Amino acid sequence: MAIGLAALEVLAEPRRRTILELLRDGERPVGDLVAGLRMSQPAVSKHLRVLKEAGLVDVRADAQRRLYRIRPEPLAELDEWLASYRHFWAKQLDRLEAHLDTQRQAT
Repeated sequence: MAIGLAALEVLAEPRRRTILELLRDGERPVGDLVAGLRMSQPAVSKHLRVLKEAGLVDVRADAQRRLYRIRPEPLAELDEWLASYRHFWAKQLDRLEAHLDTQRQAT
């Protein structure tokens, strides 16, 4: 599970999560990401390098452009790791729902 946890550490940075959100609909050139983040191209490139090193994005050359896209495998591993905690939240939400139902019935 090392990749999943590494992905979690990399995604702790909000701008990197925003980059993944921008890439969710498909590959995009760096210029689109710069415009979407309202950051300088060198700053966006640094974040993209970190995401690439963590295995979260791939890059391919298209003439003079570099196109980035999400690699789903590390995200699937992270999702698998988080799955072990979902039962905890499901129980807590079920208890909250029961409490709110009780409160509504009392009023």
